[in-house]
Amino acid sequence: MSKRRKFSDEFKREAVGLTHQPGASLSQVARDIGVGDGMLSRWRRELASGKAKAFSGSGVPRDQEMAALKRELARVKKERDFLRDAAAFFAKESS
Repeated sequence: MSKRRKFSDEFKREAVGLTHQPGASLSQVARDIGVGDGMLSRWRRELASGKAKAFSGSGVPRDQEMAALKRELARVKKERDFLRDAAAFFAKESS
């Protein structure tokens, strides 16, 4: 049986923020950060509810570093995919 994972408020806010970026789908962001679609959707609803304390869980400080690393990884993957597509496009143009 697996242990329950805990995420910090900052991680949840960052994850929800990633879903609001242009071209980002909820399911893709969920896969990129390693959580389920339903969980990310619930975080989005909780944050949109406007409560003073949107997330009642307790995360650990290393979640902050993990969130930053996952955010950077998602950005680097997008850059890599863009450069790969651009290289393929220009290779077709030159031949």
